[in-house]
Amino acid sequence: MSRHVRVATGGADRASEPAPRGFGPGMVGRVREAHERFVLAGGEPGHGVRPVVAESWRRSRRVGVDPELPNPPVDLSDPELHRLRAAHPISGAVPVVRRLLVEPASGWVATFADETGRILWVDGDRDLRRPLDQVGLVEGAAWREDAVGTNGIGTALQTRRPLQVLSTEHWARVVHPWNCAAAPVRDPSGRLVGVLDVTGREETASWMALALVRATVAAVEATIASTVPQPPVTRLEVLGTHGGTLHTPQGRRRLTCRHAEILLLLAEHPGGLTGDELTVLLSEAELSEVTVRAEISRLRRLVGPLLSESRPYRLTSPLQTDVDHVRDALAVGDVSGALAAYPGPVLPRSSAPGVQRVRDALVGWLRASTLASRDVDLVARWTGGDEGADDWEAWQTLARIAPIGSAAHLRAHTRLAQLDRTLR
Repeated sequence: MSRHVRVATGGADRASEPAPRGFGPGMVGRVREAHERFVLAGGEPGHGVRPVVAESWRRSRRVGVDPELPNPPVDLSDPELHRLRAAHPISGAVPVVRRLLVEPASGWVATFADETGRILWVDGDRDLRRPLDQVGLVEGAAWREDAVGTNGIGTALQTRRPLQVLSTEHWARVVHPWNCAAAPVRDPSGRLVGVLDVTGREETASWMALALVRATVAAVEATIASTVPQPPVTRLEVLGTHGGTLHTPQGRRRLTCRHAEILLLLAEHPGGLTGDELTVLLSEAELSEVTVRAEISRLRRLVGPLLSESRPYRLTSPLQTDVDHVRDALAVGDVSGALAAYPGPVLPRSSAPGVQRVRDALVGWLRASTLASRDVDLVARWTGGDEGADDWEAWQTLARIAPIGSAAHLRAHTRLAQLDRTLR
């Protein structure tokens, strides 16, 4: 079953726009003006727009989301939605969310979306449910950025971090009267399993709303850990601009780029690497083994027994990476899951040859699988990302497979014309 929620575009209550600290009526107006310039004139957002919002606007424009008529897809039947919801780790934590976010009657609606942006659960203020239903915030709707543009759920998924999207910061004008506070939810291994979001009026614009969402997420993650027993897992995140985080049973640690490179390379070579081998994989230039040895020493102090004391350098226990998660999805043909698990390239700031090899292999497999799927939604999601924005073959594929006259078909031909002018 496949359907879309066409949101109502009339009657938006602009008089109720929030006036939180630091985002008062003047700022709302300035951001709206920046939004108009960006959408209509094709300029840049300007200094008055937060960087996280500006980047999201650029992604929304590039993929062709219509700011006048966002179109969150609903691609599940009710029985499919119920099965998916029952099987999700969040199911056991719904009472926690209801107790902390819903029952206090704080004047907002709470939603939980899975790792693909599909809303599995909605609850909260009854007076707000009806107008939010009209903008498509309903169970089963996918609030990905490439479907509805900048919003709490989709942008938290894209950035992998807690955030607020306030009023005119939203891409779709029909959502401008609303404020969102959202935070990612992770399982005990550190893998992203969804996003918890609250949407409302003035109350949701407060920094306290985001603080409460983050506290609720911590309670939800603790509940998931207690209801889904798992052995302690150490996990490394290296994908996207926020890659370089190590998740251990003791908590999360941000790593330097060099330390993230070393752990990734050792995870890719479970048999271990000699000092010379690791040096070659880390740098094409002259890099002494002494320097590598010093980095290993510093890394060992950080990760403890995870890194062996003896040489060759190796990990003493398995280290899962988010690269593995994308590969696992691709290996079973789950291209949609692989795209959802892929926020961006492997350690994009790294120039280490070994890392570049992993980066190129992963993006090549993901791209080939996406184009081979001949699925309009999947190919459109690929072209909406940074790596697909200038991918001529991908846009040609989308132009061929999208129904004639559809938004995806028109967008593909428009982008191909732009690329053609650029190449001349």
